Amino acid sequence: MIGFLDIMLIISSVVLITLVVVQSSKDDVQSAFSGEKSELFANQKERGFELFMSRATLTASVSFVVFALLTMIY
Repeated sequence: MIGFLDIMLIISSVVLITLVVVQSSKDDVQSAFSGEKSELFANQKERGFELFMSRATLTASVSFVVFALLTMIY
């Protein structure tokens, strides 16, 4: 029988997957694997929609972990 926590886990996983897919890449793949100078770890400030998406992804990932742990316990 599927319980409330199972449904919340499924919803949070779908939301997390959607948010990760919608986000734009911070660096192109060619320069990431070619050994060229990459700004992947440079201090780049997020603003506007990027900041919102980053915070939404963090919130969705934390809720996913919490629901996964609660599902294991109960």
